[in-house]
Amino acid sequence: MKLCTYTADGRTRTGIVVDGTVIDTGVDGTMIDLIRQWHDLKPDLEARAAAGMGIPLAAVRLLAPVPRPGKIFAIGLNYADHIAETGMPKPERQLWFTKAQTSVNGPYDPILIARGTTANDYEAELVAVIGPGGKHIAAADAPAAVFGYCVGNDMTERLWQQASPQWALGKSFDSHAPMGPWIVTADELGDPHTLGIHCFVNGELRQESNTRHLVFPIWEQVAHLSQAMTLEPGDVLFTGTPAGVGMATGRYLQPGDVVRVEIERLGHIEGTLQAEA
Repeated sequence: MKLCTYTADGRTRTGIVVDGTVIDTGVDGTMIDLIRQWHDLKPDLEARAAAGMGIPLAAVRLLAPVPRPGKIFAIGLNYADHIAETGMPKPERQLWFTKAQTSVNGPYDPILIARGTTANDYEAELVAVIGPGGKHIAAADAPAAVFGYCVGNDMTERLWQQASPQWALGKSFDSHAPMGPWIVTADELGDPHTLGIHCFVNGELRQESNTRHLVFPIWEQVAHLSQAMTLEPGDVLFTGTPAGVGMATGRYLQPGDVVRVEIERLGHIEGTLQAEA
C-alpha cells in the first residue's frame, strides 16, 4: 500500500495512493497516528483502496509522509564508493547524526539555500519509516519493526558540517530533509536491499547505485540504534548515500538548480533550489 500526507481544500489528511488518485484514509490524525493503529486499520484501508473513489493526485499538494517525525536519524559513510570519494576510512562502527524536525520538506517543495551559505549539497537516500519500533531489537527481528520506505534527500551544508566534529548543524538547515512522495509499506515492498537509486541535478545523472551496496544493512541499523534508544512509530532513518555528491567535485547547488532523486519501486522526489528570502 502507498500512504501519503496531503493537503486539499485547506485540510491536511492522510491518504492511500491508487492509480494516480488519492483516497482519504478516514483516519482522524496524522501519519504517526495511522502507523500506531496500523494493525487495526489495515483491513478497512485495504477495502477503501479496492473501492476507489479517489481524487486526482494533481489536485492535491503532497507533504512529507511524516511531516513531524519524533526522531530523524541518518547514517554517514554507508556506501563503499561514497567512502572512497571522501577519502575517509571505512567506519568500524555505524556513524549516526541527527537532523532537526524543521528540516523536513515536502517531496516537490522548494529547497532553501540559507543566507550566507555556499556549499549546499545533495545526498540521495532510501528512508526507512519505523512502525512498532521498540528497544534492543535484534537484527533478525528488525524487519517487523519497520513500517515502510520512501525516497529522501539528505541535503547538507558542507562548510557547516565540516566546521564541527558533530554534523547535526550542517545537516539541519530548514527544508534540508525532503522526503516522499509517499510511504510504500514494508509488506508491499519486500526486501529493501535490492533497489536502484539515482540522483539527477538539472537532468544530469550524478548518483547511481543500488541499496544492496549498503555497508550496514537496514536491519543492522535498526538493531544498533535501538540499543541506545526506543524507536517509535513514525521515526525516520536516512540509510546512507552512494558516490557522486557535489562535495567530491566542488559542484555545489545554486539557486534554480533542480534535484531529482529516484528509487526503484518507491517513486521520485524533486525540488528546486531557492535562495532564502
